[in-house]
Amino acid sequence: MNETEILEHKAEELMPKGPGTADIALSHDERNLVRAARIVSMLFTPFSIPFLAFVVLFFCTYLRMMPLSYKLLVLGVVYCFTIFLPTFTIFLFRKMNGFSLRDLVERRRRYVPFLLTITSYAFGLAMMYRMRLPWYLVNILWTALVIMLICVALNLRWKLSEHMAGAGAVIGGVTVFCSLFNYNPVWWLCVFILIAGMLGSARIILRHHTLGEVLGGFVVGLACALLVLDPFYGAMTKIFIHSITH
Repeated sequence: MNETEILEHKAEELMPKGPGTADIALSHDERNLVRAARIVSMLFTPFSIPFLAFVVLFFCTYLRMMPLSYKLLVLGVVYCFTIFLPTFTIFLFRKMNGFSLRDLVERRRRYVPFLLTITSYAFGLAMMYRMRLPWYLVNILWTALVIMLICVALNLRWKLSEHMAGAGAVIGGVTVFCSLFNYNPVWWLCVFILIAGMLGSARIILRHHTLGEVLGGFVVGLACALLVLDPFYGAMTKIFIHSITH
């Protein structure tokens, strides 16, 4: 889904409403705040997170020693199945049904875009298994897929923020991968927690989500990253749950 156009349509909701307020415009400071919120939302779209995770691992860790041709091939596959195909199929769905981008913001119309994205991620996972990628790379896409499935299930009652789910997954990924790739996560965590706060504020300012939906999305993304990215975390969680339920 093209976030730029959605944000442009939704910005008008920030205009005051009610008797006698139709002609009241936002103040200069309010317009700047809305503009900044748009930029933050556009920069940190959830579709781009799996691809950016692969880019960071390939060029900022010891994986940079891999052949460039191999890294470009993997990045091409990830881009195709996590960005291009979801965006393209959602565009076709919108055109075939005469929906505007603003229409897809409504909770009851989010199911088909969710299912199209999930299908694309599933085919991407199948391709990664055929390419025999390492488990820690495959699990990045598994995490994104599990987050999408949870968002679909909860969308029946609650419109979780996909942006914040992605932010939570990034913070969880930094925490999990610090031992695997031997780096100090403190500064990375500081940066991404700050970005998560800015992103959550932006989603609320633009009236795309409530505070509860923003916090719920973050918790879902963080939990999925911790439990799916590293089998150790998942195994320890199962042991903990078993110990308190038996």
